[in-house]
Amino acid sequence: MIRLIRHIAGAALMVALGTGAAVAQDNATSNLRSLDTENEAMVWQAVGRLDSAMGSYCTGTLISPDLVLTAAHCVFAGNDLMKPSDLTFQAGLTHGRAAAKRPISQIEVLNLYDPADGMSAENVRTDVALVRLAERIPTHELDPFPVYAGQFPKGPVSVVSYGKGRSEALSRQDQCQVVHAHSGLVGLDCDLTFGSSGAPVFTHLNGRGQIVALISGGGSWGGKDVALGMVLPEVVGALKRRMRANKAAPRARVKRLTVDGNKGGTGAKFVTAKGS
Repeated sequence: MIRLIRHIAGAALMVALGTGAAVAQDNATSNLRSLDTENEAMVWQAVGRLDSAMGSYCTGTLISPDLVLTAAHCVFAGNDLMKPSDLTFQAGLTHGRAAAKRPISQIEVLNLYDPADGMSAENVRTDVALVRLAERIPTHELDPFPVYAGQFPKGPVSVVSYGKGRSEALSRQDQCQVVHAHSGLVGLDCDLTFGSSGAPVFTHLNGRGQIVALISGGGSWGGKDVALGMVLPEVVGALKRRMRANKAAPRARVKRLTVDGNKGGTGAKFVTAKGS
């Protein structure tokens, strides 16, 4: 496993969390439950497992037909960014069957994220990656989850993830609490383990879930274990801009139009672009 869930290294992150106000908890935290059947997992099939060629995995979420959101540390092997060909996304994987399976064609992380810097406050804030699928998943097959665009919402959240001992099916914690939020960092009392890195944290304020944070790692606050995440809108916006700027140019195919239909003849050339 490649740091699929990590623990705080250094005091900077604790200081950053410690200076903010605790968030009121009005509801009880629920237990983690496995979504063992395809029927149970159907609503959450846009959440999937991001597998690496080295045998590790993280949780990732489809946010558009060709983009998956996950944690930045999930796309590094040590201090080196993985190659897209090293990664595969399996949407809604349930006991060996995926709703869709796609190779990866592009990976983007922010320059501010430093894999050598452990779980510094800045790293947790920017521990976000976007990966592009080599082939889109049509929305009539899987409905992507939107990223919440407003101020970090109040109230309970839920988490859907894979993890150690439950790597073959999604698990969901219907309700857990935001125990601390400050300076773009979020502490939660959600039940998470290895493989849960990159898992989406959902708010349900306006009906269907919207992603408000990702799980980066684990630590402690006030003597209790917490899961650590980050506020997303600005980071995801910056990553989308990088995606557009660095997207590979579509491959061109030349067709020759002839009068007599002879492929070897001369005539006008038409170039058609392939790709999304």
